[in-house]
Amino acid sequence: MDYGIVLRVLGFLLIIEAGSMLLPLGVALYYGGPDIGAFAVAILVTAAAGIAGLRCKPTNGVVRYREAFMIVGLGWLLASGFGSLPFLLAGTLPSVADAFFETVSGFTTTGATVISNIEVQPYGILFWRSFTHWLGGMGIIVFTLAVLPALGLGSMRIFQAESPGPTPTKLVPRVDQTAKLLYGIYIALTILQMIALKITGMSWFDSITHTFATMGTGGFSTRNASVGGFGNAASEWVIAIFMFAAAVNFSLYYGLIHRKWSALFKDEEFRFYGAMVVGAALLVGISIFDSYKGQLGKVVRDAFFQVVSIVTTTGFITVDYEKWPELSKMILFFLMFVGGCAGSTGGGLKQVRILLIFKAIKRKLYKLMHPKAVIPIVLGDSPVPEETVDDVLVFTLFYLLIFAVMSMLLLTQGLDAVSSMSAVAATMGNVGPGFGLVGPTTSYADLTTLTKIMLSICMLLGRLEIFPLVALAMPNFWRKA
Repeated sequence: MDYGIVLRVLGFLLIIEAGSMLLPLGVALYYGGPDIGAFAVAILVTAAAGIAGLRCKPTNGVVRYREAFMIVGLGWLLASGFGSLPFLLAGTLPSVADAFFETVSGFTTTGATVISNIEVQPYGILFWRSFTHWLGGMGIIVFTLAVLPALGLGSMRIFQAESPGPTPTKLVPRVDQTAKLLYGIYIALTILQMIALKITGMSWFDSITHTFATMGTGGFSTRNASVGGFGNAASEWVIAIFMFAAAVNFSLYYGLIHRKWSALFKDEEFRFYGAMVVGAALLVGISIFDSYKGQLGKVVRDAFFQVVSIVTTTGFITVDYEKWPELSKMILFFLMFVGGCAGSTGGGLKQVRILLIFKAIKRKLYKLMHPKAVIPIVLGDSPVPEETVDDVLVFTLFYLLIFAVMSMLLLTQGLDAVSSMSAVAATMGNVGPGFGLVGPTTSYADLTTLTKIMLSICMLLGRLEIFPLVALAMPNFWRKA
Protein backbone atom coordinates (compact mmCIF):
# COMPACT_ATOMS: atom_id res chain seq x y z
CA MET A 1 0.00 0.00 0.00
CA ASP A 2 1.40 3.34 -1.08
CA TYR A 3 0.13 5.53 1.78
CA GLY A 4 2.01 8.52 0.38
CA ILE A 5 -0.09 8.64 -2.77
CA VAL A 6 -3.29 8.12 -0.74
CA LEU A 7 -2.52 10.97 1.64
CA ARG A 8 -1.43 13.24 -1.21
CA VAL A 9 -4.69 12.77 -3.15
CA LEU A 10 -6.74 13.14 0.04
CA GLY A 11 -4.84 16.31 0.84
CA PHE A 12 -5.68 17.72 -2.56
CA LEU A 13 -9.32 16.73 -2.01
CA LEU A 14 -9.40 18.72 1.25
CA ILE A 15 -7.83 21.73 -0.49
CA ILE A 16 -10.67 21.61 -3.02
CA GLU A 17 -13.21 21.36 -0.19
CA ALA A 18 -11.66 24.33 1.62
CA GLY A 19 -11.82 26.32 -1.61
CA SER A 20 -15.46 25.30 -2.05
CA MET A 21 -16.29 26.78 1.36
CA LEU A 22 -15.25 30.20 0.11
CA LEU A 23 -18.55 30.45 -1.77
CA PRO A 24 -20.80 30.03 1.29
CA LEU A 25 -18.43 32.35 3.18
CA GLY A 26 -19.05 34.95 0.48
CA VAL A 27 -22.81 34.40 0.84
CA ALA A 28 -22.54 34.80 4.62
CA LEU A 29 -20.58 38.03 4.17
CA TYR A 30 -23.09 39.37 1.64
CA TYR A 31 -26.04 38.79 3.97
CA GLY A 32 -24.10 39.68 7.12
CA GLY A 33 -24.99 36.40 8.74
CA PRO A 34 -23.81 34.99 12.08
CA ASP A 35 -22.10 32.09 10.28
CA ILE A 36 -19.17 34.15 8.90
CA GLY A 37 -16.76 33.05 11.63
CA ALA A 38 -17.84 29.41 11.33
CA PHE A 39 -16.90 29.26 7.65
CA ALA A 40 -13.66 31.20 8.16
CA VAL A 41 -12.46 28.74 10.83
CA ALA A 42 -13.68 25.70 8.85
CA ILE A 43 -11.75 26.88 5.78
CA LEU A 44 -8.54 27.34 7.75
CA VAL A 45 -8.77 23.95 9.47
CA THR A 46 -9.66 22.09 6.26
CA ALA A 47 -6.94 23.82 4.25
CA ALA A 48 -4.32 23.10 6.93
CA ALA A 49 -5.22 19.40 6.87
CA GLY A 50 -5.07 19.43 3.07
CA ILE A 51 -1.65 21.08 2.99
CA ALA A 52 -0.36 18.45 5.44
CA GLY A 53 -1.56 15.71 3.09
CA LEU A 54 0.00 17.37 0.05
CA ARG A 55 3.41 17.31 1.75
CA CYS A 56 3.39 13.49 1.65
CA LYS A 57 5.53 11.90 -1.06
CA PRO A 58 4.24 8.93 -3.12
CA THR A 59 6.47 5.88 -3.34
CA ASN A 60 5.93 5.14 -7.03
CA GLY A 61 3.03 7.36 -8.17
CA VAL A 62 0.91 4.40 -9.31
CA VAL A 63 -2.69 4.11 -8.11
CA ARG A 64 -3.58 0.45 -7.80
CA TYR A 65 -6.99 -0.88 -6.81
CA ARG A 66 -6.14 -0.88 -3.09
CA GLU A 67 -5.08 2.75 -3.17
CA ALA A 68 -8.14 3.62 -5.28
CA PHE A 69 -10.60 2.04 -2.85
CA MET A 70 -8.83 3.71 0.07
CA ILE A 71 -8.85 7.12 -1.62
CA VAL A 72 -12.55 6.86 -2.48
CA GLY A 73 -13.70 5.41 0.84
CA LEU A 74 -11.64 7.70 3.06
CA GLY A 75 -12.18 10.62 0.69
CA TRP A 76 -15.92 10.66 1.24
CA LEU A 77 -15.50 10.16 4.99
CA LEU A 78 -12.98 13.01 5.26
CA ALA A 79 -15.01 15.33 3.04
CA SER A 80 -18.06 14.69 5.22
CA GLY A 81 -16.11 15.10 8.43
CA PHE A 82 -14.52 18.44 7.53
CA GLY A 83 -17.68 19.54 5.74
CA SER A 84 -19.61 19.21 9.00
CA LEU A 85 -17.48 21.91 10.69
CA PRO A 86 -19.65 24.87 9.58
CA PHE A 87 -22.76 23.23 11.06
CA LEU A 88 -20.99 22.68 14.38
CA LEU A 89 -19.20 26.01 14.58
CA ALA A 90 -22.30 28.01 13.60
CA GLY A 91 -24.37 26.21 16.23
CA THR A 92 -26.81 24.95 13.60
CA LEU A 93 -26.56 21.40 14.92
CA PRO A 94 -25.79 20.45 18.52
CA SER A 95 -23.80 17.25 18.11
CA VAL A 96 -21.08 15.71 15.95
CA ALA A 97 -23.44 12.88 14.96
CA ASP A 98 -26.07 15.34 13.73
CA ALA A 99 -23.56 17.49 11.83
CA PHE A 100 -21.93 14.43 10.26
CA PHE A 101 -25.36 13.05 9.26
CA GLU A 102 -26.37 16.33 7.60
CA THR A 103 -23.07 16.60 5.72
CA VAL A 104 -23.05 12.97 4.60
CA SER A 105 -26.62 13.49 3.44
CA GLY A 106 -25.44 16.50 1.46
CA PHE A 107 -22.40 15.00 -0.22
CA THR A 108 -24.12 11.68 -0.97
CA THR A 109 -27.04 13.69 -2.44
CA THR A 110 -29.50 12.01 -0.10
CA GLY A 111 -31.30 15.06 1.25
CA ALA A 112 -32.36 13.52 4.58
CA THR A 113 -32.14 16.27 7.17
CA VAL A 114 -31.92 16.55 10.95
CA ILE A 115 -32.69 20.29 10.91
CA SER A 116 -36.26 20.78 12.12
CA ASN A 117 -36.66 24.45 11.20
CA ILE A 118 -34.77 25.16 7.99
CA GLU A 119 -36.14 28.65 7.32
CA VAL A 120 -34.44 30.24 10.36
CA GLN A 121 -30.95 29.10 9.33
CA PRO A 122 -28.35 31.62 8.08
CA TYR A 123 -28.00 32.05 4.32
CA GLY A 124 -24.43 30.75 4.31
CA ILE A 125 -25.46 27.50 5.97
CA LEU A 126 -28.40 27.05 3.58
CA PHE A 127 -26.09 27.67 0.62
CA TRP A 128 -23.50 25.17 1.93
CA ARG A 129 -26.17 22.47 2.42
CA SER A 130 -27.26 22.74 -1.20
CA PHE A 131 -23.72 23.18 -2.55
CA THR A 132 -22.65 19.89 -0.97
CA HIS A 133 -25.30 18.26 -3.19
CA TRP A 134 -23.82 19.86 -6.28
CA LEU A 135 -20.28 18.81 -5.35
CA GLY A 136 -21.28 15.29 -4.43
CA GLY A 137 -23.63 14.85 -7.38
CA MET A 138 -20.99 14.50 -10.04
CA GLY A 139 -18.62 13.18 -7.42
CA ILE A 140 -16.07 15.20 -5.53
CA ILE A 141 -13.56 12.48 -6.41
CA VAL A 142 -14.34 12.85 -10.12
CA PHE A 143 -13.69 16.57 -9.77
CA THR A 144 -10.33 15.74 -8.24
CA LEU A 145 -9.56 13.57 -11.28
CA ALA A 146 -9.78 16.63 -13.49
CA VAL A 147 -6.74 18.08 -11.77
CA LEU A 148 -4.82 14.95 -10.67
CA PRO A 149 -2.43 15.12 -13.64
CA ALA A 150 -1.03 18.29 -12.07
CA LEU A 151 0.18 16.06 -9.23
CA GLY A 152 1.70 13.54 -11.63
CA LEU A 153 -0.63 10.78 -10.44
CA GLY A 154 -2.61 8.16 -12.35
CA SER A 155 -6.39 8.24 -11.96
CA MET A 156 -8.20 5.50 -13.92
CA ARG A 157 -8.45 3.23 -10.87
CA ILE A 158 -10.09 6.01 -8.84
CA PHE A 159 -12.52 6.72 -11.68
CA GLN A 160 -13.57 3.06 -11.76
CA ALA A 161 -13.95 2.85 -7.99
CA GLU A 162 -15.99 6.04 -7.66
CA SER A 163 -18.19 6.12 -10.76
CA PRO A 164 -21.78 4.89 -10.33
CA GLY A 165 -23.13 2.04 -12.41
CA PRO A 166 -21.91 -1.42 -13.44
CA THR A 167 -19.62 -0.30 -16.27
CA PRO A 168 -18.06 3.16 -15.92
CA THR A 169 -16.80 4.38 -19.29
CA LYS A 170 -14.52 7.13 -20.52
CA LEU A 171 -15.86 9.59 -23.09
CA VAL A 172 -12.33 10.31 -24.32
CA PRO A 173 -9.07 8.37 -23.84
CA ARG A 174 -7.79 10.48 -20.93
CA VAL A 175 -9.67 10.22 -17.62
CA ASP A 176 -8.92 13.81 -16.65
CA GLN A 177 -10.42 15.00 -19.94
CA THR A 178 -13.48 12.81 -19.31
CA ALA A 179 -13.93 14.42 -15.90
CA LYS A 180 -13.63 17.90 -17.39
CA LEU A 181 -16.19 17.09 -20.11
CA LEU A 182 -18.63 15.70 -17.53
CA TYR A 183 -18.29 18.80 -15.41
CA GLY A 184 -18.69 21.05 -18.44
CA ILE A 185 -22.05 19.42 -19.21
CA TYR A 186 -22.97 19.54 -15.52
CA ILE A 187 -22.20 23.26 -15.26
CA ALA A 188 -24.10 24.07 -18.47
CA LEU A 189 -27.25 22.33 -17.22
CA THR A 190 -26.82 24.05 -13.84
CA ILE A 191 -26.73 27.50 -15.42
CA LEU A 192 -29.76 26.72 -17.60
CA GLN A 193 -31.83 25.67 -14.60
CA MET A 194 -30.80 28.68 -12.52
CA ILE A 195 -32.02 31.01 -15.26
CA ALA A 196 -35.23 29.01 -15.79
CA LEU A 197 -36.12 29.10 -12.08
CA LYS A 198 -35.41 32.82 -11.90
CA ILE A 199 -37.80 33.36 -14.81
CA THR A 200 -40.53 31.50 -12.90
CA GLY A 201 -40.32 34.03 -10.08
CA MET A 202 -37.86 32.52 -7.60
CA SER A 203 -35.23 34.76 -6.02
CA TRP A 204 -31.67 34.27 -7.22
CA PHE A 205 -30.74 32.66 -3.89
CA ASP A 206 -33.58 30.13 -4.05
CA SER A 207 -32.94 29.52 -7.77
CA ILE A 208 -29.27 28.75 -7.13
CA THR A 209 -29.74 26.57 -4.05
CA HIS A 210 -32.58 24.55 -5.61
CA THR A 211 -30.60 24.13 -8.82
CA PHE A 212 -27.66 22.74 -6.84
CA ALA A 213 -30.02 20.29 -5.14
CA THR A 214 -31.75 19.37 -8.40
CA MET A 215 -28.68 18.76 -10.55
CA GLY A 216 -27.07 16.80 -7.72
CA THR A 217 -30.38 14.90 -7.29
CA GLY A 218 -30.11 15.79 -3.60
CA GLY A 219 -33.28 17.46 -2.33
CA PHE A 220 -32.21 19.98 0.31
CA SER A 221 -34.54 22.98 0.14
CA THR A 222 -34.60 26.40 1.78
CA ARG A 223 -38.21 25.88 2.85
CA ASN A 224 -39.60 23.61 5.57
CA ALA A 225 -42.26 22.41 3.13
CA SER A 226 -39.63 21.82 0.41
CA VAL A 227 -40.57 22.93 -3.12
CA GLY A 228 -44.24 22.83 -2.19
CA GLY A 229 -43.60 25.77 0.15
CA PHE A 230 -43.29 28.13 -2.84
CA GLY A 231 -46.74 27.31 -4.26
CA ASN A 232 -45.34 27.94 -7.74
CA ALA A 233 -46.52 25.50 -10.43
CA ALA A 234 -44.05 26.82 -13.03
CA SER A 235 -41.09 26.25 -10.67
CA GLU A 236 -42.32 22.73 -9.94
CA TRP A 237 -42.38 21.88 -13.66
CA VAL A 238 -38.91 23.32 -14.20
CA ILE A 239 -37.50 21.36 -11.27
CA ALA A 240 -39.26 18.17 -12.38
CA ILE A 241 -37.83 18.44 -15.91
CA PHE A 242 -34.30 19.07 -14.66
CA MET A 243 -34.56 16.27 -12.07
CA PHE A 244 -35.41 13.93 -14.95
CA ALA A 245 -32.47 15.30 -16.95
CA ALA A 246 -30.01 14.96 -14.05
CA ALA A 247 -30.74 11.24 -13.78
CA VAL A 248 -29.90 10.60 -17.45
CA ASN A 249 -26.51 9.10 -18.30
CA PHE A 250 -24.30 12.13 -18.95
CA SER A 251 -22.49 10.37 -21.79
CA LEU A 252 -25.71 10.76 -23.80
CA TYR A 253 -25.42 14.54 -23.49
CA TYR A 254 -21.90 14.25 -24.86
CA GLY A 255 -23.43 12.55 -27.89
CA LEU A 256 -26.04 15.30 -28.26
CA ILE A 257 -23.31 17.94 -28.21
CA HIS A 258 -21.73 16.14 -31.19
CA ARG A 259 -25.13 16.09 -32.93
CA LYS A 260 -25.71 12.38 -32.44
CA TRP A 261 -29.40 13.08 -31.87
CA SER A 262 -30.53 9.50 -32.38
CA ALA A 263 -28.18 8.21 -29.66
CA LEU A 264 -30.53 9.37 -26.91
CA PHE A 265 -33.55 7.41 -28.10
CA LYS A 266 -31.51 4.45 -29.28
CA ASP A 267 -30.14 4.04 -25.79
CA GLU A 268 -32.04 1.14 -24.23
CA GLU A 269 -31.50 2.28 -20.65
CA PHE A 270 -32.90 5.75 -21.44
CA ARG A 271 -36.00 4.25 -23.08
CA PHE A 272 -36.49 1.96 -20.08
CA TYR A 273 -36.06 4.92 -17.72
CA GLY A 274 -38.55 7.06 -19.62
CA ALA A 275 -41.11 4.26 -19.81
CA MET A 276 -40.79 3.61 -16.08
CA VAL A 277 -41.33 7.29 -15.20
CA VAL A 278 -44.33 7.64 -17.51
CA GLY A 279 -45.86 4.33 -16.39
CA ALA A 280 -45.38 5.01 -12.68
CA ALA A 281 -46.72 8.58 -12.99
CA LEU A 282 -49.77 7.29 -14.87
CA LEU A 283 -50.53 4.68 -12.21
CA VAL A 284 -50.06 7.19 -9.39
CA GLY A 285 -52.23 9.72 -11.22
CA ILE A 286 -55.05 7.22 -11.65
CA SER A 287 -54.72 6.19 -8.00
CA ILE A 288 -54.99 9.74 -6.61
CA PHE A 289 -57.46 11.17 -9.14
CA ASP A 290 -60.60 10.73 -7.01
CA SER A 291 -59.05 12.45 -3.98
CA TYR A 292 -58.22 15.54 -6.10
CA LYS A 293 -61.87 16.12 -6.99
CA GLY A 294 -61.36 16.53 -10.71
CA GLN A 295 -58.30 18.84 -10.62
CA LEU A 296 -56.66 17.09 -13.56
CA GLY A 297 -53.83 19.60 -13.96
CA LYS A 298 -52.78 19.27 -10.32
CA VAL A 299 -53.09 15.47 -10.48
CA VAL A 300 -50.71 15.35 -13.45
CA ARG A 301 -48.26 17.81 -11.87
CA ASP A 302 -48.15 16.18 -8.42
CA ALA A 303 -48.01 12.62 -9.76
CA PHE A 304 -45.24 13.40 -12.26
CA PHE A 305 -43.23 15.53 -9.80
CA GLN A 306 -43.25 12.98 -6.97
CA VAL A 307 -42.53 10.02 -9.23
CA VAL A 308 -39.60 11.83 -10.84
CA SER A 309 -38.40 13.11 -7.46
CA ILE A 310 -38.32 9.63 -5.95
CA VAL A 311 -37.04 7.62 -8.92
CA THR A 312 -34.22 10.12 -9.54
CA THR A 313 -33.47 9.94 -5.79
CA THR A 314 -33.78 13.73 -5.44
CA GLY A 315 -36.43 13.76 -2.73
CA PHE A 316 -38.06 17.16 -3.24
CA ILE A 317 -41.65 17.34 -1.97
CA THR A 318 -44.66 19.24 -3.27
CA VAL A 319 -47.37 17.28 -1.47
CA ASP A 320 -47.73 15.00 1.56
CA TYR A 321 -47.77 11.71 -0.33
CA GLU A 322 -48.39 9.79 2.90
CA LYS A 323 -52.03 10.89 2.52
CA TRP A 324 -52.21 9.23 -0.90
CA PRO A 325 -53.83 5.79 -1.45
CA GLU A 326 -51.81 2.69 -0.58
CA LEU A 327 -51.12 1.83 -4.24
CA SER A 328 -49.41 5.18 -4.80
CA LYS A 329 -47.31 4.81 -1.65
CA MET A 330 -46.26 1.29 -2.64
CA ILE A 331 -45.18 2.50 -6.08
CA LEU A 332 -43.08 5.28 -4.54
CA PHE A 333 -41.53 2.82 -2.08
CA PHE A 334 -40.40 0.49 -4.87
CA LEU A 335 -39.06 3.43 -6.89
CA MET A 336 -36.72 4.24 -3.99
CA PHE A 337 -34.73 1.13 -4.93
CA VAL A 338 -34.57 1.79 -8.67
CA GLY A 339 -32.76 5.13 -8.96
CA GLY A 340 -31.47 6.96 -12.02
CA CYS A 341 -29.40 5.84 -14.98
CA ALA A 342 -25.79 4.69 -14.72
CA GLY A 343 -23.39 7.57 -15.22
CA SER A 344 -25.84 10.10 -13.77
CA THR A 345 -26.01 11.93 -10.45
CA GLY A 346 -28.92 9.70 -9.31
CA GLY A 347 -28.56 7.01 -6.66
CA GLY A 348 -30.31 3.66 -6.19
CA LEU A 349 -29.62 0.38 -7.96
CA LYS A 350 -29.60 2.17 -11.34
CA GLN A 351 -31.95 1.64 -14.27
CA VAL A 352 -29.48 -0.43 -16.29
CA ARG A 353 -29.15 -3.00 -13.51
CA ILE A 354 -32.92 -3.41 -13.26
CA LEU A 355 -33.07 -3.75 -17.06
CA LEU A 356 -30.33 -6.41 -17.07
CA ILE A 357 -32.10 -8.34 -14.30
CA PHE A 358 -35.29 -8.40 -16.37
CA LYS A 359 -33.30 -9.61 -19.38
CA ALA A 360 -31.65 -12.33 -17.26
CA ILE A 361 -35.07 -13.48 -16.00
CA LYS A 362 -36.42 -13.53 -19.56
CA ARG A 363 -33.44 -15.62 -20.71
CA LYS A 364 -33.88 -18.04 -17.82
CA LEU A 365 -37.56 -18.56 -18.63
CA TYR A 366 -36.73 -19.17 -22.29
CA LYS A 367 -34.01 -21.69 -21.40
CA LEU A 368 -36.50 -23.69 -19.36
CA MET A 369 -38.11 -24.60 -22.69
CA HIS A 370 -34.85 -24.66 -24.69
CA PRO A 371 -32.13 -25.80 -22.25
CA LYS A 372 -29.44 -26.19 -24.93
CA ALA A 373 -29.91 -22.73 -26.39
CA VAL A 374 -27.03 -20.28 -26.10
CA ILE A 375 -28.63 -16.86 -25.59
CA PRO A 376 -26.43 -13.83 -24.89
CA ILE A 377 -27.93 -10.87 -23.09
CA VAL A 378 -27.87 -7.89 -25.41
CA LEU A 379 -28.02 -4.25 -24.36
CA GLY A 380 -28.62 -2.02 -27.34
CA ASP A 381 -26.58 -3.59 -30.14
CA SER A 382 -23.87 -5.07 -27.93
CA PRO A 383 -23.78 -8.36 -26.03
CA VAL A 384 -23.24 -7.96 -22.29
CA PRO A 385 -20.33 -10.02 -20.88
CA GLU A 386 -21.51 -12.78 -18.57
CA GLU A 387 -19.16 -11.43 -15.91
CA THR A 388 -21.05 -8.12 -15.97
CA VAL A 389 -24.40 -9.91 -15.63
CA ASP A 390 -23.04 -11.88 -12.67
CA ASP A 391 -21.71 -8.68 -11.09
CA VAL A 392 -25.13 -7.04 -11.45
CA LEU A 393 -26.90 -9.97 -9.80
CA VAL A 394 -24.36 -10.16 -6.95
CA PHE A 395 -24.51 -6.40 -6.36
CA THR A 396 -28.31 -6.41 -6.29
CA LEU A 397 -28.46 -9.32 -3.85
CA PHE A 398 -25.82 -7.69 -1.64
CA TYR A 399 -27.76 -4.40 -1.75
CA LEU A 400 -30.99 -6.12 -0.70
CA LEU A 401 -29.20 -8.11 2.01
CA ILE A 402 -27.79 -4.91 3.54
CA PHE A 403 -31.26 -3.35 3.28
CA ALA A 404 -32.79 -6.28 5.20
CA VAL A 405 -30.09 -6.34 7.90
CA MET A 406 -30.11 -2.58 8.47
CA SER A 407 -33.93 -2.52 8.57
CA MET A 408 -33.90 -5.13 11.33
CA LEU A 409 -31.20 -3.25 13.24
CA LEU A 410 -33.33 -0.09 13.16
CA LEU A 411 -36.19 -2.03 14.73
CA THR A 412 -34.01 -2.35 17.85
CA GLN A 413 -33.96 1.46 18.08
CA GLY A 414 -37.70 1.80 18.62
CA LEU A 415 -38.79 2.41 15.02
CA ASP A 416 -41.81 0.63 13.56
CA ALA A 417 -41.42 -1.64 10.53
CA VAL A 418 -42.61 0.92 7.96
CA SER A 419 -40.33 3.65 9.31
CA SER A 420 -37.36 1.27 9.56
CA MET A 421 -37.65 -0.12 6.04
CA SER A 422 -38.37 3.21 4.40
CA ALA A 423 -35.55 4.95 6.30
CA VAL A 424 -33.03 2.37 5.07
CA ALA A 425 -34.47 2.36 1.53
CA ALA A 426 -34.44 6.18 1.44
CA THR A 427 -30.86 6.50 2.73
CA MET A 428 -29.30 3.61 0.80
CA GLY A 429 -31.05 4.81 -2.33
CA ASN A 430 -29.97 8.41 -1.53
CA VAL A 431 -33.60 9.54 -1.76
CA GLY A 432 -34.08 11.38 1.56
CA PRO A 433 -37.71 11.34 2.73
CA GLY A 434 -39.41 8.04 3.44
CA PHE A 435 -42.58 7.03 5.23
CA GLY A 436 -43.79 6.96 8.82
CA LEU A 437 -41.46 8.69 11.27
CA VAL A 438 -39.22 9.82 8.39
CA GLY A 439 -42.05 10.85 6.06
CA PRO A 440 -42.25 13.90 3.78
CA THR A 441 -43.48 16.29 6.49
CA THR A 442 -40.99 15.21 9.17
CA SER A 443 -37.21 15.02 9.58
CA TYR A 444 -34.66 12.57 10.96
CA ALA A 445 -34.01 14.84 13.96
CA ASP A 446 -35.80 12.72 16.58
CA LEU A 447 -33.97 9.49 15.80
CA THR A 448 -31.38 8.14 18.24
CA THR A 449 -27.70 8.91 17.76
CA LEU A 450 -26.96 5.27 16.92
CA THR A 451 -29.74 5.29 14.32
CA LYS A 452 -28.28 8.40 12.68
CA ILE A 453 -24.85 6.76 12.56
CA MET A 454 -26.27 3.61 10.96
CA LEU A 455 -28.20 5.64 8.40
CA SER A 456 -25.08 7.70 7.65
CA ILE A 457 -23.35 4.42 6.81
CA CYS A 458 -26.33 3.49 4.61
CA MET A 459 -25.98 6.77 2.70
CA LEU A 460 -22.27 6.20 2.08
CA LEU A 461 -22.83 2.57 1.07
CA GLY A 462 -25.48 3.63 -1.41
CA ARG A 463 -23.47 6.50 -2.91
CA LEU A 464 -20.27 4.47 -3.25
CA GLU A 465 -22.17 1.39 -4.44
CA ILE A 466 -21.13 -0.70 -1.43
CA PHE A 467 -17.82 -2.25 -2.43
CA PRO A 468 -15.31 0.61 -1.98
CA LEU A 469 -16.51 1.12 1.61
CA VAL A 470 -16.90 -2.59 2.42
CA ALA A 471 -13.39 -3.24 1.10
CA LEU A 472 -11.94 -1.00 3.81
CA ALA A 473 -13.59 -3.15 6.49
CA MET A 474 -12.08 -6.41 5.20
CA PRO A 475 -8.97 -7.69 7.03
CA ASN A 476 -7.44 -8.90 3.74
CA PHE A 477 -7.48 -5.35 2.43
CA TRP A 478 -4.85 -4.29 4.98
CA ARG A 479 -2.57 -7.28 4.56
CA LYS A 480 0.50 -6.96 2.44
CA ALA A 481 0.01 -8.32 -1.07
